[in-house]
Amino acid sequence: MRKALVVGINHYEDIKSLNGCVNDAMEVNRVLSRHANNEDHEKNFEVELITADHGLQLSRGILKDRIEEFFRDPREISLLYFSEHGHVEFTGGYLMTSECKRGDDGLSMAEILSIVNNSPAHNNIIIFDCCHAGSFGKSSMNTNLTSINEGVTVLAASAANQYSVEKNGSGVFTRLLIHALDGGAASILGEVTPGNIYGYIDKAMGEKGQRPIFMTSIRRYTNLRKVYTQIRPLHLKEMIKLFPNSPDEIFNLNPSFEPKSDKPNPENIKKFEVLQKYNRVNLVVPVDAPHMYDAAMESKSCKLTTQGKSYWEMVNNDII
Repeated sequence: MRKALVVGINHYEDIKSLNGCVNDAMEVNRVLSRHANNEDHEKNFEVELITADHGLQLSRGILKDRIEEFFRDPREISLLYFSEHGHVEFTGGYLMTSECKRGDDGLSMAEILSIVNNSPAHNNIIIFDCCHAGSFGKSSMNTNLTSINEGVTVLAASAANQYSVEKNGSGVFTRLLIHALDGGAASILGEVTPGNIYGYIDKAMGEKGQRPIFMTSIRRYTNLRKVYTQIRPLHLKEMIKLFPNSPDEIFNLNPSFEPKSDKPNPENIKKFEVLQKYNRVNLVVPVDAPHMYDAAMESKSCKLTTQGKSYWEMVNNDII
């Protein structure tokens, strides 16, 4: 079972309210609830959405109780998402709930970490879009000491000393998170993992401004969402037949592989169709020719790219 607790707080009684957190939480709810790999949109996470907007409050006590209850049960994945005010000081980081008058009135990130670290779920994933989100998972006595247990992954919008930017009614980090889950961070097999999401967001944010933080201590593969594949696994499995000896092997071509040539060979045409599929997703490139067609017609060759070699290893080891 896969469950997500998604929290968005716009309304604050004594400090400045926010505008985009509830909308961000609703968008996260949307992308996590269903896969997008076919027209059926099969169920993904069972999501509980908690929001505070237009005078509605979410208190520290209620939030803590709900988090404790959420992480109590064993399951495949427990995912927690926050979008709200964050605060940091020498005692650590805090998530600020609606009634907070000062930063340390909020729910301590150390408390949340303790709850998460003791969860029986196989994978516990925490995603923060708030200022100073990178405080999570670090000791209040030594900010260089991470303290997440095995099975825990943290994806934070900003470093401990940084603010999280909101633009056009949405957090910049969460907007990129949504894009990543909608397929921007998907592998060619349509799988979206936490590591791929971080890489996508980190690249999109550039070197200036807020920097996303990624910490993980997992030993098993974790796929958060499935989207449409760029290539079928059945075609990927042909890779070790086309390159049987080594991922560094060169595949020699000739005009018989091209259906428009004078003497096409049906078996070679089938192989070439698969090689062209690889080429379209950057798994194979022609050698000394601009295109696969030219490589065939000029009796040249093709080879696996670095990414192609990685997939060759996965196929060869029966991972795919």
